Amino acid sequence: MNCYQCGALLTENDFCTNCGADVSRYKKIISVSNYYYNDGLDKARVRDLSGAVVSLKECLKLNKMNIEARNLLGLVYFEMGETVDALSEWVLSKNLKPEKNIADDYIGAVQNSPTQLENLNQAIKKYNQALAYCRQESLDLAVIQLKKVLSINPRFLRAHLLLALLYINAEEWEKAKRELVKCCRIDVRNTMALRYMKEVSQALNVEDDVKESHRSRKTEDVIKYQSGNETIIQPLNVTETKKSYTAVVCLLIGAAVGLAVSLALILPARLQSLQTQLNEESRQIGEQLDKKNAELTELQTQLEALQSQNTELNSQLESYAGNDGTLQTMEGLLNAVYIYLDTPEDMEGIAQALEAIDQESLNADTTSEAFTNLYNRLLEEVGPTISQTYLESGNSAYRDGDYETAIADLQRAFNYDETNGEALLLLGDAYNRNGDSRNAETIYNQVIDLFPNTEEARSAQEALDGLES
Repeated sequence: MNCYQCGALLTENDFCTNCGADVSRYKKIISVSNYYYNDGLDKARVRDLSGAVVSLKECLKLNKMNIEARNLLGLVYFEMGETVDALSEWVLSKNLKPEKNIADDYIGAVQNSPTQLENLNQAIKKYNQALAYCRQESLDLAVIQLKKVLSINPRFLRAHLLLALLYINAEEWEKAKRELVKCCRIDVRNTMALRYMKEVSQALNVEDDVKESHRSRKTEDVIKYQSGNETIIQPLNVTETKKSYTAVVCLLIGAAVGLAVSLALILPARLQSLQTQLNEESRQIGEQLDKKNAELTELQTQLEALQSQNTELNSQLESYAGNDGTLQTMEGLLNAVYIYLDTPEDMEGIAQALEAIDQESLNADTTSEAFTNLYNRLLEEVGPTISQTYLESGNSAYRDGDYETAIADLQRAFNYDETNGEALLLLGDAYNRNGDSRNAETIYNQVIDLFPNTEEARSAQEALDGLES
């Protein structure tokens, strides 16, 4: 069993040893899913196919990644003649597990036989045509179509059931019984087949009683005797008067009327009893279904709660790890302090460490006062030196005509020491030489504002006058 969060192999613990997720309820869900899979497997082994379908569907509701259950459900569907449903399950299984999946063999066995595939397609079309005939009340045509369907696909359970129902409607009990026997061979506990079989058996018993009654009356109404080499069959009351014959006829009519009355009284009661039984079974099944749905709903609620809890824990973890840059900023500052204490002459290393600090995180409300004070104190200690270093490198790049590098270094020089008017003035000249008069004008005005009545301010004003002309 693997963790639903990270996919790691789970141990006997109630949490994932890899990501720390709570998997206690998840294990229960998987356990219930495996129970339904084993139940479906047991039912499939004894050919209780309809029961196997119910159990396997419950299994997949709880764990859609159970590849063995999905492949078995496809096999059960195929055994019931439901080829389309079988292929659907196998295709889903293949998509969920592309490698080393026996569903490939099942799909290949069907698709690699074009004749079989075409026959199955024709069987489905003819079955649909039979349904259309039933809706049109063309029952004889429906029977013909269903026979064709079963000649193509003898395991098509729904076709057997529909044909049996049509035979029952036509009171062809023996034919209906044969079809229902075939249904039970395919699915031994099919509820619909067992129900039909009970009705057919009752009808056949009634017919047998009537036939036996007719045979006994015929035996009693005649006598046989030998006359030489011939057998003479003679009515028992051949010498009775016309009046006696009339009495017998009346008696027979009365018996028929009595039988009809009995059937009219008994059959409704029997049918009512059967209906009551069916209603009770339906109620029990409904209660079981409601119970399972309630259990599933509870498990889904628990799963959603676990997912919400996991999301909250991840948020806390991210906050602890410093997704907002707090830890990274602290690490950069500590690194800069360490370099300053260890090798104070390494201004380039200190500058790199300081520049790695996220300024937005530094200015955030969550940043402590002690942290900010440490940063400002370090900047006061090393800022002027770093500024001078960048001024020299920027001046060198300016003289070499590498204005892009000069601009970058001179901007850093001013950032580290905002009193460095020389760096700011040279930054304006670099922008001007680089053809960016707009930024040059901005920088020159900044020099004039920040350093009035200085040599840098006068030089900036002359540069501005040159730009305007």
